[in-house]
Amino acid sequence: MAPPIHIKQQQTRNKSCQLDILVIGAGLAGLGSAISCALAGHQVSILEAAAEIKEVGAGIQVLPNSSRVLQHWGLEKKLTPHMTIPSVCNFIGWKGNKISHLDFHDSEMKYPGTWYRDFHRADLQRCLVERALELGVRVICNARIDDVRVCANGTTAKAFAADGRQWEGDLVIGADGVFGKLTEGLLGRSDPPVKTGDLAYRLLLSTEEMRKDPELAPFVNQPQVNYWLGPDAHAVNYVLRGGDLFNMVLLVPDDIPEDSLASTMEGNVEEMCALFEGWDPRIQKLLKLCQSVQKWRLCIRFGDFDWTHPSGAWVMVGDAVHATLPYLASGAGMAFEDGAVLGECLSRLPDNPKISKNSPSFTEAKKHALSVFQVCRKQRTKMVVQRGNVQQYLYHLHDGPEQQERDRKMQMVPTPEGEALAWRDPGLAPKLLGYDHIADVNRRWGNSYGTEMMESSRL
Repeated sequence: MAPPIHIKQQQTRNKSCQLDILVIGAGLAGLGSAISCALAGHQVSILEAAAEIKEVGAGIQVLPNSSRVLQHWGLEKKLTPHMTIPSVCNFIGWKGNKISHLDFHDSEMKYPGTWYRDFHRADLQRCLVERALELGVRVICNARIDDVRVCANGTTAKAFAADGRQWEGDLVIGADGVFGKLTEGLLGRSDPPVKTGDLAYRLLLSTEEMRKDPELAPFVNQPQVNYWLGPDAHAVNYVLRGGDLFNMVLLVPDDIPEDSLASTMEGNVEEMCALFEGWDPRIQKLLKLCQSVQKWRLCIRFGDFDWTHPSGAWVMVGDAVHATLPYLASGAGMAFEDGAVLGECLSRLPDNPKISKNSPSFTEAKKHALSVFQVCRKQRTKMVVQRGNVQQYLYHLHDGPEQQERDRKMQMVPTPEGEALAWRDPGLAPKLLGYDHIADVNRRWGNSYGTEMMESSRL
């Protein structure tokens, strides 16, 4: 039997070595960072622009690497009532022909203690908020932060709200998302996200009518994840909330006007349906159940710059620095890993009543912790962004020799490196799904520095 995932217990730190941390944004990266930093023994406040923390998204797939982090944070019990447990991931041609499949149970057995699960985003986010509050995190809503500045002392930073309020912290963590502006403040230059040429229609369907149709009922009664691959587009679906809801995402060419300031807008159901004419009849049936839909422009960020201010008082995380296409179902996972690595690094700061967090030695330790965070995260998240772009190409091939070769590779046993079902790609899957953030930090921390810090904290 596999050993359970290690559950982190909240550290108790001397007040003199306890950071006051400000997290800007209560999305998945912000909440994950808040939980992890609170577990490391620091004081954490979240500054959120919305009047209340309310997520309007739809489904999220949690992969083994994400599940490891969520369990580490002590969330499994909270999350269990909201989980859907899919048995298989099917890859299907756009006409309805089955290409290949992945057995989720067999896959997760390669990463002991982990799992694949599907969640409604609102349920997942609510559990994260509850966990953050349990750990003493303060949540301040109606706090739209439009600027961060490092203070003259060089060790703290201030977050400035649009209404004139301001907060000061020993560390500001910017997690304002792919379309946020704080990264531009850090860089001192414009840094817009990169358009990918795709957009997503996201819809949630009631399963009541689906259950009456013998072709659609198995999607509900036998929880599974389905990918249909077709020319210039693909579709993904799976059930949520014990089969009450059916989450569907349609990925198609971006037709939002180039000069539009909006990244999200109301979609037209008829236009959406027209894009999938001639596809698998089951897709047609599902789309006829749709009453309204939103469409979201898909953008990415490569993060090819320093995410940390030289002072060590400000760092950026999540989609603000490494937004990816959702084609690996790994955006949430990268956000959670960011928080986990950052918290692990900050847990290793000196903890001694004779040391002040304002001292030069502590400031250097904080800078080192942030540098290790960045080294751990930059290369890995860039790998995910780049592979997401490869998936875009592989998923959207037109019928022909390349498409036939893609399908042939997915049917090989074992499958070759670079195949389109990425969660079993021998060159990617072990790195993506088998990630252990503590082992990563251990590898990068540096033996001499780590020993020196441990000795100083025992003085």
